[in-house]
Amino acid sequence: MRLSLRILLGYFIVVGVAAFFVLRVFVAEVKPSVRETIEEVMVDTANLLAELAQTELAAGTLGTGAFSKAVASYQQREVSARIWHFEKESLDFDIYVTDAQGKVVFDSTGRALGQDYSRWRDVNRTLRGLYGARSTRVIEGDDNSAVFHVAAPLRDAQGTIIGVLTVVKPVATVAPIIERAERTILKHGLWLLAAAALIGVLMSWWLTAAVSKLVNFAQQAQRGSASTPPKLAVRELDALGQAMQSMRQEIEGRQYVEQYLQALTHELKSPLASVRAASEVLQGAELPEADRLRFAQLVGEQSERLTALVDRVLALARLEGSAHLDHAAPVALNALAERTVASHRAAAGASGIDIALRPADAPLMVQGDAALLELALSNLLANAIDASVQALQAGARPVGAIEVQVLQEAGRAELVVRDHGPGIPDYALPRVFERFYSLPKADGQRGTGLGLAIVAQVAARHGGSAELSNAPGGGTLARIRF
Repeated sequence: MRLSLRILLGYFIVVGVAAFFVLRVFVAEVKPSVRETIEEVMVDTANLLAELAQTELAAGTLGTGAFSKAVASYQQREVSARIWHFEKESLDFDIYVTDAQGKVVFDSTGRALGQDYSRWRDVNRTLRGLYGARSTRVIEGDDNSAVFHVAAPLRDAQGTIIGVLTVVKPVATVAPIIERAERTILKHGLWLLAAAALIGVLMSWWLTAAVSKLVNFAQQAQRGSASTPPKLAVRELDALGQAMQSMRQEIEGRQYVEQYLQALTHELKSPLASVRAASEVLQGAELPEADRLRFAQLVGEQSERLTALVDRVLALARLEGSAHLDHAAPVALNALAERTVASHRAAAGASGIDIALRPADAPLMVQGDAALLELALSNLLANAIDASVQALQAGARPVGAIEVQVLQEAGRAELVVRDHGPGIPDYALPRVFERFYSLPKADGQRGTGLGLAIVAQVAARHGGSAELSNAPGGGTLARIRF
């Protein structure tokens, strides 16, 4: 299961369970609360009516006096009252009065006259000076058929209880109020759950988005393309990203050293073996002067190769050890190309190779390090000269001039070097920018395999890229794009 679904599910279970119990408590409390409110009002009503009825009860005129007439008039009244969301269209109180023995002496409905109510809770408790009330279901098991009975004592002039007045109200008359309250609570509860679900989705998305950024950073680091961890709003995840970056740098540092040592050791073996072999020969029996010079020259060539290898390893290590340029300034590409071409013209001319420079029509500036850019272009020119010499030695005469061009295309500055040598084998094209990967040169020797790696690193430090491809018509086309 995905992390986002786990977070959302866990959040929704917690919120859903909490909301379920809260809603259940609210709904369960609606009906008792409404009934308590009704009973409280009925207590006031019963005591008020008791004050009006007790004089007539003491005089024996309750059934024919003003009280009974007022109750009859009350039952005949028409009412239409809009009480918030509830429309009241009937008067629902019934009243009965018992004497001191619990016998019904007045009943607004006329059905209970003469009956003995002394055992009913409302009458019994009130006759004993206690609060008397009861709720009786007309239909067994149906709460909506319940009827409230709230009683108040009737007293004579000496304060003696001479009877009980009970106010009667069916629960069914307030059932619509209770049902509406329950529906409202449930509706708002469902809205609350929906809002909680939406918040849960947003929280889940927010957290998983942050985690996804970390995952992407880790995957990029695994491919070697990540430089800095993402900035995250969650402090703990941001700290995790920084820790991953530190761990990555430490691991890469170790791997970097191991890879360099392995590659450097491999590359050093060949020239060292040549030097050792030549040294052994030179230390042996006397050699003809020509052979001695040849072996001495071999030692010198391999020593130069070792020196170049070490120098380039150090240069590449400095480049790969920094993510950005230490010193950046405006660099004029036309002037840089002129200097670099001038420094290589003598070596190229000695081999019969010409270098043609085509500067940009207008001054073209880039922000960067002039020394590094000149190093990169110099490496491309050195490769182009070697390729052209190789073509000459293979008998491909005449060999066209090496072309160096500075141009601006699609909003990007470019340094382009084109030679007319044998080109790059298709199998080697994907690997030409790898460290220590090289092809045989014109003299049969291999280069250090670091020149193009340095070019790629210089381009990357300048926010650009390096490309190498076989040119139409033969030769190699190298580009540095900024």
